[in-house]
Amino acid sequence: MTGPTAGWPTLRVADWTPTRETLHMWTQIVGKIRMAHAPLLNHWWQVPLYVSPRGLTTSSIPYGTGAFAIEFDFVEHRLEVRSSDAGTESLPLEPMSVAQFYARLLDVLGRLGVEAPIRPVPTEVDPAVPFAEDHQHASYDAEAATLFWRQLLQADRVLGEFRSHFVGKVSPVHFFWGSFDLACTRFSGRPAPPHPGGVPNCGDWVMVEGYSRELSSCGFWPGGGDEGAFYSYAYPAPDGFADRPVGPDGAFFSPEFQQFLFPYEAARAAADPDRAVAEFLRTTYEAAADLGRWDRAALEDDPLRWHRSTVDAPGHVRVE
Repeated sequence: MTGPTAGWPTLRVADWTPTRETLHMWTQIVGKIRMAHAPLLNHWWQVPLYVSPRGLTTSSIPYGTGAFAIEFDFVEHRLEVRSSDAGTESLPLEPMSVAQFYARLLDVLGRLGVEAPIRPVPTEVDPAVPFAEDHQHASYDAEAATLFWRQLLQADRVLGEFRSHFVGKVSPVHFFWGSFDLACTRFSGRPAPPHPGGVPNCGDWVMVEGYSRELSSCGFWPGGGDEGAFYSYAYPAPDGFADRPVGPDGAFFSPEFQQFLFPYEAARAAADPDRAVAEFLRTTYEAAADLGRWDRAALEDDPLRWHRSTVDAPGHVRVE
């Protein structure tokens, strides 16, 4: 398959809900292990996972004088744990309960000499069943996991291009395991009022740290549409934000979620999905930035500003 729609798979949320809910808990376990060993970065940037050429990875986690990494491989369907000091271990991704996954991962880490001092209870969900007691979530549809990863590949790529237009403070494109979504956040440079919190099984102080600066955030979530949705919101939302016209056709403001949504299926069906999602990201950001009076001239730039430069010798750049 070639053309602008290549690579945008169909995956109905209703068709993989049991697997999605199980994967949500598995990623929380892995994410909490990363959080236990990585030093705090503003807005919890030390805790997310990242889209990789095979699935989702923690990236390198410091451990003693070395490092380790954990990756969900949604191609070969294995969880790979690599250590700089003790080699590589893995376990198959297959139908198993959260309790089984938790026990098996702890065993793998133990063989590599890695301790995992985490609070073994999920966040941002209700009820929050401790991992060792969760025998309900036990589904793994390998085909659905692969399709979800391929959705994330497309979202990560388009969000990354959107990120490149911003030269102010901007987050990486990262996968937050608490809310189970891919996100990229731009900041105005000004402080924000303390977040009121209220997220299930998540301390209000966590949200205060996450939303300590004025922001416009966007991403992709496997919800909000038949096949998931791209989203965009502002904190704090400026007056008139919800009423601001945005594009493309199919985008709308959701009073339920208090954010703009653009269903994945609408993007996938567009003549040029990349262009459609880019329009959604741009117009919703502009709604936040213009109404919030951001200094856009100082915060934005053209990522192709050096595209006519060529390197003709190490350390020598010629501008044509």
